[in-house]
Amino acid sequence: MSVAVFNRRWATLILEALTRHQVQHVCIAPGSRSTPLTLAAAAHPHLICHTHFDERGLGHLALGLAKASGQRVAVIVTSGTAVANLYPALIEAGLTGEKLVLLTADRPAELIDCGANQAIRQTGMFASHPVETLDLPRPTPEISARWLVSALDNALAQQTHGAVHVNCPFAEPLYSEDNGEHQDWLQTLGDWWQGTQPWLTYPPVQHPAVQPDWFSWRQKRGVIIAGRISAGESELLAQWAEQLGWPLVSDVQASTGNPLPCADLWLASPQAQGVLASAQLVMQFGGGLTGKRLLQWQAACQPEEYWLIDALPGRQDPAQHRGRRIQANVAEWLLAHPAQPQPDWAEELEQCSQRALNSVENRLEGTFGEAAAAWLLPALLPEHGQLFLGNSLIVRLVDAFAQLPAGYPVFANRGASGIDGLLSTAAGVQRATCKPTLVLLGDISALYDLNALALMRQCSAPTVIIVVNNNGGQIFSLLPTPEAERQRFYCMPQNVEFSHAAAMFGLDYACPDSMSALREAVRQCWQHGGVKLIELKVSETEGAECLRDLVSEVSAS
Repeated sequence: MSVAVFNRRWATLILEALTRHQVQHVCIAPGSRSTPLTLAAAAHPHLICHTHFDERGLGHLALGLAKASGQRVAVIVTSGTAVANLYPALIEAGLTGEKLVLLTADRPAELIDCGANQAIRQTGMFASHPVETLDLPRPTPEISARWLVSALDNALAQQTHGAVHVNCPFAEPLYSEDNGEHQDWLQTLGDWWQGTQPWLTYPPVQHPAVQPDWFSWRQKRGVIIAGRISAGESELLAQWAEQLGWPLVSDVQASTGNPLPCADLWLASPQAQGVLASAQLVMQFGGGLTGKRLLQWQAACQPEEYWLIDALPGRQDPAQHRGRRIQANVAEWLLAHPAQPQPDWAEELEQCSQRALNSVENRLEGTFGEAAAAWLLPALLPEHGQLFLGNSLIVRLVDAFAQLPAGYPVFANRGASGIDGLLSTAAGVQRATCKPTLVLLGDISALYDLNALALMRQCSAPTVIIVVNNNGGQIFSLLPTPEAERQRFYCMPQNVEFSHAAAMFGLDYACPDSMSALREAVRQCWQHGGVKLIELKVSETEGAECLRDLVSEVSAS
């Protein structure tokens, strides 16, 4: 039993060390080999434990918690394929910057590659996707507590973004009563236990971000692109751009208030392209752009310089422009580079945007469907709430048609842009903030993560999940997929409806057949609370056709 007790002491130190790095939430899946970690987390007075039976969804739950809280979030899973199921969330975190700490239980070395049950090669299994990997040895009192805590501190000090993978082998036995053994091993850390700081600290490196020639650049013709940035950063950027008199083109993930709405339509206009061609400087804040026309213009533009400002490392520019890649916090960078008030130099873009908005209104007024739901989305949002957007077609329609309010928090998984854990991520976002939440996604995305509805039963504030059921992956209708094979091999219609899923997980359900009925169904949830799944049964092709037609109409105007 001494082994089981020491396993617990080892795990207790791991969890305590994590709390010194602002870990508050721990997401746990069931498993035996992870018992020391699970019981240590459950016993810790400062940790909030979340559970889920599906490790893939668990990883995305942690991703959502980290996305909305801005803090590190830990994940505990057992050995074997349970670990592999964390891969999608780990990849997304690496691309969008959330900090995850993956604590994966493992078999000891003598049980690997010999046919032992649930034993796989876990060392290095995530390849280059974690920002740091720590392969711990089998717990033993012969290794000092100082080594373990400093090894963890060192690994977490390297984590500016993305995931740290800590692989934790445990030998059996795993279960025993706590008989008080090995407390002296922990106490070698002395009064550290009474404090709140890490054992080993690494002062942050200060990167000088001030551009010495900003005074001259700010007097030129500039264009600003708002990508994946926070709501607070978005508001600051909108004010900054307005003072400069530079046009601001916003991605759906930026909460700038979208001063030039419908960019995915008007960027196809020759008039708009002609105006933008005279820009001397293009500045992009945040990566992960959504709109096809914005990406096309961004790739083709040839200013004197292209600056990309983002806190994440790496190039973040698939077009490989000549210019400056500035790794900096957006809010701090704006403060260090004040705007010089000057008149708008590209007023024609406002006219282009207004014409596009008029075309959208003329096309969608009085209609019911996927495009209309995207256009009228701002009217469905809860006060003081937040929005989580799915991927594929629906996020593109919202990006093209909707003018979301300034400063309103928008969350999405637009790093790898997968559909493999959208509901789970949304559940994590809601738990981290306890705000009313609107989730909007497609039917295939919902089917992919359907068991995450179990997580939605625990929402702490009114939550609406709108599933747009266009019977398949209609994003492929926008792509040059072969028409003869499109339905079977790309769209893959499933001919399902979601009332039974809502009933299975005890959620309220509605299936409105008009925009007024949709607004009423949403309003009732905001007023009375609970969690409601709203299914919009819409035309299979209307949304994609509407986007295609409006792009053609606006580009010809």
